[in-house]
Amino acid sequence: MDAKVKQALEITLHNWRSMAGSQMEEAEPHADQFQSSFYLFIDALREWFLGLDKQPRNLDEFLKLTMIQEIVNVLPAPLYLNFETEAELIIEKTLREDEDSYD
Repeated sequence: MDAKVKQALEITLHNWRSMAGSQMEEAEPHADQFQSSFYLFIDALREWFLGLDKQPRNLDEFLKLTMIQEIVNVLPAPLYLNFETEAELIIEKTLREDEDSYD
């Protein structure tokens, strides 16, 4: 796995676990930290994708890539839909505006 993507994924997964285990009074800062790390992970994934010699043309091809399969295998199920949505934007080379991110 690409080192930058792997590091960003590990931070995202750590923040996901922190958010999931947080009490009510700490929930909001943990959620903010998770959201920020998720989009940093997506940015690292986009950078990796743009550096590929042969870029997948659609989501099915993207999801068949070895590194993407490794990511999907460790990604918590509730995050998969968000990941898939972001993957489609990466393939389309569309950047999400900050206000368009998931709240």
